Amino acid sequence: MARLELFRGVVHPWHHDHFGHMNVRHYAPFFDDATYHIWTCMGLSYAEMMAEHGVHCVTAQATTGFVKELVAGDLILIDGAVSRLGTRSCGFHLRMLHAETGVLHATYDLVEVFFDPVTRASAPMPEAVRDRLEQFLQDAD
Repeated sequence: MARLELFRGVVHPWHHDHFGHMNVRHYAPFFDDATYHIWTCMGLSYAEMMAEHGVHCVTAQATTGFVKELVAGDLILIDGAVSRLGTRSCGFHLRMLHAETGVLHATYDLVEVFFDPVTRASAPMPEAVRDRLEQFLQDAD
């Protein structure tokens, strides 16, 4: 299955640091917004996971790889896919690409843990959720 387009944005001058390119602290909000969209793009909303399965996900680890700098006016596109399925967690691999050229600028590898809000502990991944996530499983590239 193709990677999911999750987010589009633009780099503004206020994203710049003293070196004249987007500062590393501004990558996180772009990737975080894209991560919120990945669930609904796969047909699994947060509300559905809570209502039907009694769980939601929390981020356990997020790793950003910086590949090529971005400057004001650059248009970005973030896509993503499921990169790993565990028993209580899953991994996502997101890419930040230049929307016009397709050049890779950054990667974001995320581990999400299924969480029971009543017990405040990790929970097994519901089978129906696993079945859906398997449809979007790809090797990270």
